[in-house]
Amino acid sequence: MLGQYFYHELTKKTIVGFGTLFNNIQLRRTSNSKTEVMKVPLAYGPKQKFLARILEQPDITAQKIQITLPRISFEMTGLAYDGSRKVSPTQAIKVVDANNKQKHQYMPVPYNLSFELGIIAKNQDDALQILEQILPHFQPHYNLTVKMVPNSDETKDIPVVLENVSYEDNYEGDFTERRTIVYTLSFNVKTYYYGPIRTEDEDFKTIRKAQVDYYTSTDVTNATREVRYTVQPDPLSANADDNFGFDELYSDFTDAQNWNPVTGEDEPV
Repeated sequence: MLGQYFYHELTKKTIVGFGTLFNNIQLRRTSNSKTEVMKVPLAYGPKQKFLARILEQPDITAQKIQITLPRISFEMTGLAYDGSRKVSPTQAIKVVDANNKQKHQYMPVPYNLSFELGIIAKNQDDALQILEQILPHFQPHYNLTVKMVPNSDETKDIPVVLENVSYEDNYEGDFTERRTIVYTLSFNVKTYYYGPIRTEDEDFKTIRKAQVDYYTSTDVTNATREVRYTVQPDPLSANADDNFGFDELYSDFTDAQNWNPVTGEDEPV
């Protein structure tokens, strides 16, 4: 079963979709009746990486540019199965492709992806402007629409849940050292993982025979089979989409003495 190659880029799509939510946040500063508008930079990676770059040169007089602040960073921090959203694995999503062949895919497996979003600024007003553009959209979740599997046109609304907001002010030392304000937002993204897409040639075998046996008792080890009812398509070579009839056959085993109730077959005398 395992070993069939497929790759829907579901983790990648979830990460990109999450980051897209925060890629157009603006910051405005007013001075002398003039308003300066800037787009807040967004990057994937732990906020500790950006803080480390600041700490390498804490003296603000050492160089003109260390790292642009404010900025937003985000990263995926965990992956966990979510059994509360699990549905029956026997259900399937069915589509018809351009060649009029039916394809199907079993229901996805629900997983939760954990994300951390870091807002890094050098003054409180900048950080609060960014924070207030994010918090009102999560009450506490925001539905992110993602096209999960393009070949089956499967699109899902992925809830992005804001779980926690923490704050720290890294301001130590004298006035020549740089101040860093960090807000950390923890998110839980409820995504799904899909299996391979199968075609009718692989899994949709046409049923060409239906057989029912009638017994005189519910005890299968001692029951005596009396009647077998068999139905087959006419002709036998018919496909599921063809217009065909049925052949019905009744077999009477009332007088049979050599029938094995375990195998369901007549044994030679």
